[in-house]
Order: sequence, then structure tokens, then C-alpha cells
Amino acid sequence: MNKVMKWGGIAVGICLVLIVGAVVLVPMFVDVQKYKPEIEALVTEQTGRSFSMGDDIKLSVFPWVGVSLSDLRMGNAKGFGGDDMISVKGFEVRLKVMPLLSRQIQVDTFIMDSPRIILSKNKAGKGNWENLGPEGAKKEKSKAEVPPQDSSGGGLPIESLMVGKFSIVNGFLSYADQATGMSKKISDLNLDLLDISLDKPVKIDFSAKLDGRPLSLSGQAGPVGKEPGKSDMGIDLVLKALDELEFKINGTLIAAAQKLDVTVDLAPFSPRKLFESLGQPFPVETKDPKVLGKVSFKAKIQGSAQAVALSDGVMGLDDSTLKFSARAQAFEKPDIKFDLALDKIDVDRYLPPAREKEAKPLPHKAKTAEAGAGQPSKIDYGPLRKIVLDGKATIGSLKAANLRMENVLLQVTGKNGVFNLDPFSMDLYQGQASAKARLDVRKSTPVTTVSMTTQNVQAGPMIKDAAQKEIVEGTLIADIGLSMKGNTPDQVKKSLSGKGEMSFINGAIIGIDIAGTIRNAKSGLGLSEKQAEKPKTDFAELKIPYTAKNGLVNIPGASLVSPLLRLVTTGNTHLVRESLDFRIEPKLVATLKGQGDSKQRSGLLIPLVVTGTYAAPKVQPDLKAMIGGQIPDADSLKQIFQGGGGAAPGEAVKPEDKAKNLLKGFLE
Repeated sequence: MNKVMKWGGIAVGICLVLIVGAVVLVPMFVDVQKYKPEIEALVTEQTGRSFSMGDDIKLSVFPWVGVSLSDLRMGNAKGFGGDDMISVKGFEVRLKVMPLLSRQIQVDTFIMDSPRIILSKNKAGKGNWENLGPEGAKKEKSKAEVPPQDSSGGGLPIESLMVGKFSIVNGFLSYADQATGMSKKISDLNLDLLDISLDKPVKIDFSAKLDGRPLSLSGQAGPVGKEPGKSDMGIDLVLKALDELEFKINGTLIAAAQKLDVTVDLAPFSPRKLFESLGQPFPVETKDPKVLGKVSFKAKIQGSAQAVALSDGVMGLDDSTLKFSARAQAFEKPDIKFDLALDKIDVDRYLPPAREKEAKPLPHKAKTAEAGAGQPSKIDYGPLRKIVLDGKATIGSLKAANLRMENVLLQVTGKNGVFNLDPFSMDLYQGQASAKARLDVRKSTPVTTVSMTTQNVQAGPMIKDAAQKEIVEGTLIADIGLSMKGNTPDQVKKSLSGKGEMSFINGAIIGIDIAGTIRNAKSGLGLSEKQAEKPKTDFAELKIPYTAKNGLVNIPGASLVSPLLRLVTTGNTHLVRESLDFRIEPKLVATLKGQGDSKQRSGLLIPLVVTGTYAAPKVQPDLKAMIGGQIPDADSLKQIFQGGGGAAPGEAVKPEDKAKNLLKGFLE
């Protein structure tokens, strides 16, 4: 037994001496330069591109297996110029020999110095990186030639990995597309990976310049584990770009459950300055050129292949702040839930600037042809029928279409193609407005119903903001209900139905002053001073009821109660034909008492008929009605002339006093 151990020890010793001798002597006596032409020819053959190496080639075997190369060059494809596609100033790698026997890889150094990669596309869209490989060789092997995959295990074929330093120094990458003219360059590229192993996080330090602007990534990620994809991996990274962006991500990739649990934080930046630094025009044109000057985002993201959830979300947009949470699951039939809270926003600032419409009408034939060619394509509502939706949003202060709203609340739910907006409420110009809406897309044609009520809304400032003109003042009380169906505006107008009523209380119609007209007539007689106020007709109430069916809107009796004026309007308008058919019956009464005066008064009935279209309305008096109308009889006129003219009882009234009494009757 002792003799066996003795000879075994001698054999091992001899082997070690031979290995050490080979390791020491091989680099000394083997002429590496001898194999350089063969290596260059082999790479050229396998890539189809010229390949060359510099003369500075070093080889070491023990205790580290190492190779050092210099001036590596791979030529460009034909037709792409004479510059090398890839070049490397220097390359060095060193790893230990003995640990390889136990499947342990220990790398001391991996350094690539000044790699340079030139990528380009010609005008035909072909890239210089395409068709790498031996000329005439088949790009794809047949299935019979593909070796069977080893499915015995998913782990790495090594026990451990340790890399002291992995570095890329002073790299350069450029891309140019001759067809589009796009060109990008990444220069001063430096990458350091430290403490690389399977069981510890890898430290990352990356920096470069994108078209001369700085770009960096720092932090750590890992560990990967012996079986990648089966161990949890931490992430703690910071990305900085172009002197504008700073993006942080911190969390864990949970491998066992295939889940993501991270927090992302995008520091405030200016999208406008970002595009400016890239030398690109800003893709969005807005009314206010200062908006989109500050954006930020922060949220916690938890997700898997089955569901994604966002919580503790905060998004900044200029001077607005949005807090949010959201969840989406069952992606094949999306189940979405969200909760949004926005403090304030002026939507009008973000809209495109107003454009002047061209006033040149198309010829009649061209219009007909265009109408025939513009038939709407069929809309697929299938994706909407799959969505399950439950969302809530609140807005503290909102400006849209120049209207100002506060304390906006909306709740939207949807399932199986039916979506409900209930409630939808807001504070609106010292009053309140609320609405409900329902959208049904279960069939090919969507059906929509809307109901809306308002209380104590001040119509004057609201209409002035919305229409940029003064039309009506007063307190608006409304109860509106509408239903419609269709995919196009014409279909919607044709189907519009419903009923409702709008009332304006204690207000005025701006731009018309009937009482002022009479006062000015009185002023002309020296009875009063002319007034320079903006003309308006005060009223106690303006009531507009309506009914609608299949695009025909009927006004059964809109009424206005005002000093000197009682007005009733009846008729209808057809939304599709845009036609008008109304009769207006104004009645001048002998008093200036307006609000609160309910006493019956006599007066002159002057009917008007409104016909034509929205673009060309026609207003004309109804002469037949005037002839047969309520013209004051002799007794009424006698009462006006004899009532309170200042004469003593039994005395005749002077003609000039009769005129004054007539005007006085209208002006009381």
C-alpha cells in the first residue's frame, strides 16, 4: 500500500512539473506571430470581411491564461466606403487556469481599449452589418442539421464566476441612414463592471456622450444566481441623460413568482429643452409655448404577466400635480381600475393654436364627389366590449373651452360594452351642474344617453367666457335630456331625441334695449336725458322648453317676461337640414315695470316669422297676423288719452298733453 502511494505521489509530482514547465516554457518558445496570418485568414473566411491584427500579440499561460492583442480591424461591406466597420486599439483578457478544472471561472481582467463601430444604411435600406458570414454559405441550416437542445437543466454549466474588472474604454459608435438623413454618434463610451459574480450584485458605471451630450448609468444589479431567472434580483440604478433627464429605478425582480416590485422616479425635466438639446423640433404645437416645460413622474410598480398595479403615483405637469393609482389585470379581457386626483389644469393652454379656416368653398360637383368618397368606414367596437372599467377622477380647478369649473368629480364604470358616467358634477359660475351619461356599444351602432341639470349658474360670465361675447345674463336653471345613436355627426343629429327646459331668471338680453328705445324717444321730446349704457333688455324670466325626436327639435312655447315686452316663440328646427321655422309674437305693453309685474297690459302685437337655414336665416313680419291682431280699440286709446293728463275734471285735455299721456302710459 505504501509503495502504491509512493509511486502515485511521484507520478503526480512529475505531472505538476510537466505542467509548470509547459506553462513557463510554451510562451518562451512558441512563436505566436507565426499563427497570425492563419488567424486573419480564418476570420476573413468566416465573416466575409477583411480582418487584420497588429504585431503586438502577447500570450501567457500560468498562473493566468492571458492574451493581449492590438490594432484589430474588420473591413466594411462592399459599397459602404473604405473605413473599417469595427476596429479595436487594444484587447486584453486574463483568467486563472486551475479553477477551470472545477468549473470555476476567475477572470482578473477584461479590457477593450478604444473599440470603434461604424454602422450605416444605404439609400436602398441595406445595412453594412448584414450578410456577415462566408460567401455562398447558407444563412439557415435545415432542421436536420440543427443539433438537439439540451433540456436536462436550466442552470449555467459553471459552479462560480468571479471577474475582478470588466472595462470598455473610450468606445465609439456611429449610425447613419442615407435614406432618411438621420445620424447619431455615441462617443467617449466607458463601461466598468466591478465585482462580477453569480451571488453578489454587480456594480455598474457607464458614461458616454450622445451627439456630444452626456449620458450615464450607475448603480448595481443582481445577483444573477447559478440559475438565472430563478433567483430574486435587486435593481438600484440611476440614468442621467442630455443634462435634462434623471431616472431612478429601485426594487426587486421576484423570479419565483415572476413579479416586478420597483419604484421609478423621473426627476423634473423640460421636454422642450430635451428636444432642443437633441436638435429636433418639438413635436407638439400648443397655444401657450411655455407649457410642457416641466414634467416629473414617480410611482411604485408591482406587476406580473397577469396584472400590473401602480400606487403612490405623483405626476407633475408644469404647475399641475396629479396623484394617481391604477390597476390592470386579465389582459385578454382588460380589467382596469383607476383613481386620479388633479389639483388644477388649464386645458386650453395645451391645445393647438387656432387656425384661420380657408373660405374658398368647393364647387358643387367637387363637394358631391368628396361626400361620396368620404363614407365612414366601419368601426370595430370589439375591444371596448371586452373592457371592464371602474374609474374615479377629481379635479380641483379646471379650465376647458375657456370655461372655468371647480370641484369636478366623475365616476366611470363599464362592462360588456356598456359604459356609465355617473356621477359627473362640478361647481360652475357660482352654481352647480351635474350630469349622467351612458354609452352602449354592444351593437355595431353606439347608443348614447345624456341628462344634465344646473342650479343657480350665472349665465352672463359663463357665456361671455365660452362665446367671447355677451348674449344673455341671469341665473340659469336647466334640466336637459338627450339620446342619440350613430358613428358620425350626421347620424347623431338625425337620431337626436329628448326633452328639457332652460330658464334664465332676473337677467337681460344684451344688445337689444326696447325700453331704452322708448326712453330715447322720450328724450327727443325733452322729457328725459339720453342714457349711454350698453343696450340690453331686462327680463324677469326667459323660459325655453324643448322636445326633440329624430333630429327635429320643437319649441312649444319659449316665453320672455320683460318691461315693455312679453314674447312667445313657437316652432322647430331640423338639425340635419339645418332649417328654421319659428314664429315670434312680441307684445309691447304700456308699462316699464318688468320683474314682478304680472298685471295684464294692452299693447301692439307684432308677429315675426323666422325661416331659412342656420347659414342664411330670414326674419320677416307676419303682415296677416298684424292686420288681424290685437290693435288697441277706441275705448283703450280714449283711456290712455284721458287718464291723468293733469287737467281738472271735466276739462278737455290739450293735444300736447295727450301725447305726453300716451308716452307716459308706455313709460310707467
